[in-house]
Amino acid sequence: MAGTVRHGRALVVGLGIAGIATALRLRQVGWEPVLVERAAARRSGGYFIMLFGAGAASARRLGVLEAIGDRTPQPAPYEVNRSGRRRSPGVSPAGLPGKPRVVLRGDIERALFSALPDDVEIRYSTVPTRITQDDSAVEVTLHDTASDTTVTERFDLVVGADGMRSTVRELAFGPQDYLHPLNYMIGATVLDKPIEGIDQDQGLTLAEPGRSAWIFPFSDHAPGLLFSYRTDNIDAEFTRPPIESIRAAFGPQPPGPVLEKLLTAFEQAPNHLFDSVNQVKMPRWHRGRVVLVGDAAWCVTLYAGMGASSGIAGGELLGTMLQRHPADVPGALRAWEAQLRPFIHTEQDSALTTRRLFTPHDRKEQIMRTLMLRLMRAPVIGQVMGKTMNGAAMNNKQLDVAAV
Repeated sequence: MAGTVRHGRALVVGLGIAGIATALRLRQVGWEPVLVERAAARRSGGYFIMLFGAGAASARRLGVLEAIGDRTPQPAPYEVNRSGRRRSPGVSPAGLPGKPRVVLRGDIERALFSALPDDVEIRYSTVPTRITQDDSAVEVTLHDTASDTTVTERFDLVVGADGMRSTVRELAFGPQDYLHPLNYMIGATVLDKPIEGIDQDQGLTLAEPGRSAWIFPFSDHAPGLLFSYRTDNIDAEFTRPPIESIRAAFGPQPPGPVLEKLLTAFEQAPNHLFDSVNQVKMPRWHRGRVVLVGDAAWCVTLYAGMGASSGIAGGELLGTMLQRHPADVPGALRAWEAQLRPFIHTEQDSALTTRRLFTPHDRKEQIMRTLMLRLMRAPVIGQVMGKTMNGAAMNNKQLDVAAV
């Protein structure tokens, strides 16, 4: 990095995939990023991720693709019912058009973090509490929660990469609620050991009307679990321990041997994610010199499978546009958003369709899902459907949106 011209100082809020990717690209194009993170240390956990072509292309240019690796398992997954009887082959990520890489969220974060130069400043236990701006800079008050101290600094750019419930979004864009709930809940975890009676690299799906349970396998790691279910009262799901809400969603029928193993494994897991499924929809992702990236701006949901890929691509493209407009930050942000929006809109729309594959809403969708899986396995019809999926639903995921 010696000899790189410094173009400005940027505050990047959030040490997740989108935040680290943005900071890395900013540093590559000559900016001075300062990363702040609410947690006291970098979080290394995470769950199952598919890295599609859009994210892989940006990761390659950022120099981290090989470090991310590939944990794609070889055995084909299968579908089961509550008694444990195999119904049919399931959906294999390795069989999707473009053959996305199967990785852990921590694989991507670790690769990006390791690529950050040593001179990039990182402040933990730090959150923004006030954001104001004029034409020349953004003034941010930062609170260090560990020492209970505050400091106010000026930056040429502020990037909010702080997730679906973004603090930067609230401070800079106002208290309006940009979350659009889909009325589904998820419980996800990565296990530290295989589930008894199920091979480590074996995928499994139990899908019923309004609910589903998935084992997401890795070639060299204990599997991940995902529970997804429909709810008419999101707030009520948070009034009890997550495992109780999940068990209630899969009741009142007895769970059966396979589902009971999955529920018990989730309950015993040291860490988990339990949350409602929401998309973030905003008329603009930037205001003046403040911009949102990743889930803070667009949250496509895990049903699209593009959260990590869109976060990496969006962060890389942001740095590239700032490089192309070195004296015009607002102009760079306008160009960045204009190029990225059609890509994100397609992904948000596709999530509403692929949700049916993850969790059928009702009996009708369950029947349609079963029929689709059967047709995909038919020799001639399956080939036609594969080409249709590649052209209609999957092509966007392979689009190198950050190549400009």
